[in-house]
Amino acid sequence: MSTAGSVRDYLDEMVTWASSGLTGEEVLLAYLSGENSDFVRFNGAAIRQAGTVAQRHLSFDLIDGPRHAQGYVSLAQDPAIDRPRVTALLASLREQRAAAPEDPYLLYATEISDSVTESTGSMPSPGDAAGLIIDGAAGRDLVGIYAAGDTYSGFANSLGQRNWFQSRTFNLDWSFHLRADKATKNLYAGTHWSDERFGAKIDWARRQLDVLDRTPIDLEPGGYRTYLAPAAMQEIIDMLSWGGFGLKSRRTKQTPLLRMITENAAFDPSIRICEDTAGGVSPDFQTEGFRRPGEVVLIDGGRLADALVSPRSAREYGVGTNGAASHESPLSVSMAPGAVPVDDVLSALGTGLYVGNLWYLNFSDRGACRTTGMTRFSTFWIEGGEIVAPVNVLRFDDTAFHLFGDHLEGLTDRTDTILDSSTYGGRTTASYRLPGALVGEMTFTL
Repeated sequence: MSTAGSVRDYLDEMVTWASSGLTGEEVLLAYLSGENSDFVRFNGAAIRQAGTVAQRHLSFDLIDGPRHAQGYVSLAQDPAIDRPRVTALLASLREQRAAAPEDPYLLYATEISDSVTESTGSMPSPGDAAGLIIDGAAGRDLVGIYAAGDTYSGFANSLGQRNWFQSRTFNLDWSFHLRADKATKNLYAGTHWSDERFGAKIDWARRQLDVLDRTPIDLEPGGYRTYLAPAAMQEIIDMLSWGGFGLKSRRTKQTPLLRMITENAAFDPSIRICEDTAGGVSPDFQTEGFRRPGEVVLIDGGRLADALVSPRSAREYGVGTNGAASHESPLSVSMAPGAVPVDDVLSALGTGLYVGNLWYLNFSDRGACRTTGMTRFSTFWIEGGEIVAPVNVLRFDDTAFHLFGDHLEGLTDRTDTILDSSTYGGRTTASYRLPGALVGEMTFTL
């Protein structure tokens, strides 16, 4: 298997070679994404499938003045195979570019800013990890996927800039299945494996599984005191990230946080949300070669702060870019913790709903930042700080201005690390560090 370091060298060599064939005023931008990942799929607490994926994709943007064309190739990391592929692609891009209109918002880095960031992480070997997971199941029906290894990105251009980012992570996305639709849902992810932390996750999952064997209760529609676990918080944050923090959505008044702009609305002063590139596992540069700062504060003291600005928005609105992706959504979300002790969240909740996960979210009123969605796994009725029974599926419909605003009672004093478990086309590098939230009232409609 190719190492991340050898891929980095190969990217440099490939782009240097490709740049030697440019003509006239052409500029070449190249962005590489790849991984060396081990995957293990579990069912019935047994290994059902295991394997390793090594893949590398190199995208090109061939620019001449205000016109450009884009395409990509998969790399075999063998010049005899890859160079003909790249030659054919560049010839095709020249033909496409000749017919393309001028792009008024084209912007790419012209000042060279090289960088190398490599994070090795610490985790068991795939075999040892599988053994720990099976032992942790202790005969229960564990279903899930474990993925671990290196993900890496690289940027290179014909102007001489070189950037490299590599991180080593693990991600266990699993459930304990009881019967029919009764199951827990849990995540354990990060860069440094901890037997103690994994054991705590397993213990909590076992406790949930025992409660699921009790007779579930149905709740009438209405407002309930609620604790939102970090995994449930992720779903809400994802909705806020859908246009909430980008410059273009603010300027076009399509942001779900519009009331913060037009009505001076705000979240609770304790809310601080950042794009925490320095603390995440996504690259600190982007496809046009611009560097990302270590932190961009998006919400501060409950109010709008800086926006994520892609190069295209920077050109369109005449401002500087902070290296945001074209979609201007955060890739490394961090939300500041509060003062509610994690170990005492059930006592702090007292009587109400413990919501471990939310699903199938969508805006019911985008302009009001009102979202609807479903509970599914790990939703329990709590009385006197003790779990009483599982709760059948509920639909909520509420606005973030309540959940993170006037109904918010506190955030937990520790955050959970959540890595996006998506593997469509490759392991993603989106990450979250989120606390849980104690909400005085959350509205459920079904």
